Parts: sequence; structure tokens; C-alpha cells
Amino acid sequence: MAHPSLIRIATWCVMALAALVSTASLASDAADVFARFKAASGGERWDTVTTLRSIGTLHAGGLDGEVTSLQDLRTGRSADRYTLGPITGANGFDGANAWSQDPGGEVEKLDAVDAKQRARSQAWLGARGYWYPQRIAEATLTGPVQRERDGRAHDVVVATPQGGDPLTLWFDAETHLLVRVDERQGAGTSVTMLGDYREASGVRVPFHVAVDTLDAQDRAEPRARTEVRYATVEVDAALDEAAFAMPEMAPTARIVADGGITRVRFDLVNHHIYADGAIDGKPARFLVDTGGANLLTPEAAKRFGLEGEGRIAGRGVGEEVVDVAFASAKELRFGEAVLDAPSFVIMSLGNLEEVEGVTFDGLVGYELFRRFGVTIDYAERTLVLAEPDRFVAPANAHALPFVFSERIPIVQGTLDGVPGRFSLDTGSRVSLSLHSPFVREHGLVKRYAARDEGIMGWGVGGPSRGLPVRFGTLALGDLAIDGIAGDLYTGDKGAFATPDISGNLGGGVFKRFTLAFDYSKRTVYFAPNTLFGQADAYDRSGLFVLGEGNALRIADVTPRSAGARAGLRADDRILSIDGETIATRTLDAWRAFLREIPAGTRLKIEVARAGAVTTRELVLADRIPAKAAKKPAR
Repeated sequence: MAHPSLIRIATWCVMALAALVSTASLASDAADVFARFKAASGGERWDTVTTLRSIGTLHAGGLDGEVTSLQDLRTGRSADRYTLGPITGANGFDGANAWSQDPGGEVEKLDAVDAKQRARSQAWLGARGYWYPQRIAEATLTGPVQRERDGRAHDVVVATPQGGDPLTLWFDAETHLLVRVDERQGAGTSVTMLGDYREASGVRVPFHVAVDTLDAQDRAEPRARTEVRYATVEVDAALDEAAFAMPEMAPTARIVADGGITRVRFDLVNHHIYADGAIDGKPARFLVDTGGANLLTPEAAKRFGLEGEGRIAGRGVGEEVVDVAFASAKELRFGEAVLDAPSFVIMSLGNLEEVEGVTFDGLVGYELFRRFGVTIDYAERTLVLAEPDRFVAPANAHALPFVFSERIPIVQGTLDGVPGRFSLDTGSRVSLSLHSPFVREHGLVKRYAARDEGIMGWGVGGPSRGLPVRFGTLALGDLAIDGIAGDLYTGDKGAFATPDISGNLGGGVFKRFTLAFDYSKRTVYFAPNTLFGQADAYDRSGLFVLGEGNALRIADVTPRSAGARAGLRADDRILSIDGETIATRTLDAWRAFLREIPAGTRLKIEVARAGAVTTRELVLADRIPAKAAKKPAR
């Protein structure tokens, strides 16, 4: 999860892509639309405008705040600084790169391909590239076409700035003003509405900006709406060059141990890292998640005396939308690493404790990794955190550069010869989940002969379903990883529906390494351990089970699997397996048992259903090959 830019304060929402329909026509027609907009909003006065400084109020998710927006029309540079309830932040574009400053003070250059494309398009808008293409970049234009909306006619032009994402521009046919901009973001579309145009020093500019997120049926999620109402817009404001530069991080994090290094023991459960820390001196249990933010459940926040503010829409790998609030603590300790005045997302994790079989308070993620060098020794179950100048890469490691999309590190690689971009996510229990746009683009369901969808994982927003497969070779730089058991996601909601990333690498792969992150140098290190040569074992039961007291509750039965053939159903409660009561093992241990014992093994399963207890025979069977086949035919 990523703390957002100003105009996209609810980027926890992952939206469904809205279809954009346009008809090709002469570029001069689009130029006429742009010219009418210019004449209606100030005409030649725009030729001499160099900067805008806008100050106003911000409202999102039940929270109020203030915002200052700066624009350099000559270059497309921008900077927004905001407060919203208990949080503060900033984002900008310095002419070369987009950057963000999170509520905890962490600052990041956003240099992934998708981030650069979004920044390029936003810079084109800021520089008024529709009037002055020489300032920043030419754009490919499609349209205009006539569309009706809310009883009014609009001239609609699709503009794709060079190196940027497509922008759909809606001009009111009567006033000729730009009133709406549609833009792809992640898996979906953001819609920016521009209104309340007023005169400021000879030009007319919108004093009201509202941003909605749409689902596949063009329905807006109210909790994701952001509104800005400007009180003043200053034209040709004198702006310091440094106003657009990426700020320095505040020194709010440190390691208090001698030598600037601390070690923390962890438990590995379901390929997830769980370790102890403290919030304001009170013990806390965390899942360590490179793909997440500092997060507490509402119950944990209450126990720590923290009250969340706001109600913003949030979404993770699941398809459900959940409420997100914010709170700040005095101190977060993780070993001898200390974060001062940490900001926390407050979010329900649903029944994730039932899914995991462990009790925990929340997550630590990006904030910790951004401040320190972090080494994860999966074999020794130890985390090593170091001040950036004390970080040392593991011996015999493969070094890979990465870039950032929001907070998430992204590496380049090839999967069975197909180039891709893969996120690194210690919060994922699976080995590799491929995103649905990548799956469709390369015909991977057919290529891997994938079938029989089931629950692959569970996170914020509920379960994630996919098709299990065995991949051949994942190549990351000079590192080749064989025998990965993963899944193909085919849905259109949730984090795995974004087209900007090919797939998500998780703990099932990472457990084969000592893994180290140096965010300051944008480098990740993979040092193979004794598990490196082993292919992933994969569940042979076809059951996704949850912990429920002294039983396992079946959440899902994959069609044509061993569980389906045994007549097992969702919501059945397993009381014993081969005479062994469920209480004798942890949930994680039972899952390992069902994936690691051989195919063909016959197990007696004692099952409770509708008040009756019966015994069924479960004959374990491979759902995917034990080894990868030769390179699949295209």
C-alpha cells in the first residue's frame, strides 16, 4: 500500500479499467477544440503566464485539510503539499522524475515505467501541452467525438503525450472549458472533474477539483473521492527553483544499538515473517511486508491508545473494499531500530488471523525498509537492520537493481523467455502470482495448460483466486530460479489486475535465499541458501483450510481435486486426519503436511457437517506437475 499523491489521496483503491471509445479524425479538429478552450479561458494572456500557486482546502474520506499546489507552466514541473486530518505529505515532479513524501517523512523518487508515464502525462497537462506542445512534448491526438453527459454535450479528445499515458479530455461544447480528464491508473481509471472556473489575473482557472475512482461499471466508490476547493490562485507567483525539488528525508529514524546494526529473530509461518516490536513502549507483533505500509488493525490501535481518523476506501489482493483510517504514534521500535512519530494506516484485516493461524497486531513495511538496510536470513530466521552507511550485502549474492512504483520495489526479469516486471513482496505467502493483463497478453492459460481455479492466497480485501501452474525458469539478472509453483490470476479486481506489473514474487521464492534490500541504492541481493535447488511443493488436497478452534474449516475446494473427489465441501470442519486430532499441529504445519506427503497417499478425514460427523477418504493427487515441463508451446 502506498501513501498517495495529493489528487489521488485514496490510491489504496485499485480500480477497474473503464473503456474509452474514440473515433480518429484530423488533428486540426482537436486543435480547434483546444483553441476554443484557450479563447474561453484567457486567450493570449496564457502566452505570458509562467507559474501558478493555488491554496485551498482538501477533503477526502471524511477528513479535512489544506493544500498548496505549485505549477511551472514552462516546464511542467509541479509540487503539492498537503495536510489531511492527522497526516501530512507532498508529491511533485522536478522536470525529470516524480517524487513523493509520505506522512512518516519518507521520500522516494518514483522511477518505474508506469510512474514515469503518469508523470509525463501530468507534466503535459501542467505545461498546457494542448496549447504549447513545444514546451514539453508532442501528443498523439484522437478525436474529437461528441458525447453526452449529464444532459450536456461535450467534445472529447484522447491525447497521448510522448512517453506518457493516454488522457481523455472532455470539453463542454457550450462553454468550451475543459471539465473532465480521464486517466488510467493501475488497473483502472481516475476521473478528475474541473469546475467553478473563475478569473485570476486575466485567465480563468478551475477553483474546484474532484477526483473519483470508477469500477468496471463506471460506478464511483464514495470513500475514494477527493475534493479540492481553492481559495486563491496566484498567477506568475515568484517560485524558488527548490520548490519543485525532491526534499530531503527528515532524520526521524535511527538504530540505538552500538555499531548501528540490530538483529531481530522472526518466525516463518505460511512463508510470512512475524517478529516482535513495540509501539509507545507496548509489545506488538508484526508481519513484515515490503509491499505494505505501517498498519494496525482497529483492535490493536485501540489497545495502543490510538484513534484512527477518516474513512477512505482501501483494497489489497482481494476484491472487497475496506475502510482505511489514519493515526500517529510517538514511537515504533523494531529491535533497536526506532521510528519517531510513525504514521499508521488503521485497517481491518478481516479474518486474516484465521487464515494465518497466528495472532498479530499489524504490519511494518516500506517505512522500515526505506530508512534502513534490511537483510532477511530465511534459513536462520533472523532480520538484520542497519543504518544505511553500515549496511553490508550478504556474501555470494546476486545483485539486482530495482525501481519504485509507489512504494513497491520492481525488478526486471524473464519467465520462460517472456520479459516481465516483478514486484518483491515479503507479504505474499505464494511463490509467484502473475497479473491478469500479463496472463492475457501472453496467452498463459493455454501455454501452461492451466485449469481448475481455487483460492491461492488471502489478504486485505479477502481471498485471491487463481489457476495453479508450474513454471520453468525465472531469470533475474544472472540468477536462474527453477521449479516455481505459482498461479495465474484472471480476474479484473484487486492488486493483481494492474497492467503495470507482470507478477508478484513472494515468500515461496524468497525462502530459498538470504534476501537483502538497500533502498537507498535501489538494489536487492539474493544469496542462495540450502533450499535453493529445491522445487516448490504444492498442495495435493485441493483444500484451502482455515484455523477454527480445534478444527480446520474448509474455505474452498478446487474442482476435480482430491478434496472434490472425496466429497468435501466449503464450510466442512475437519476434526482429525488419519486419526490425528487437528489440535496436535499448527495450521501452517497441516498445510505443509497436505502439500509435502506423496501423491497417492490415502488419508482418513473426520468431518463435521450440519451437526453430523462422518469419515471420508482423501487420496492425495498432484494438481500441477512435480517438475516443470519443457518450454511450453506458444
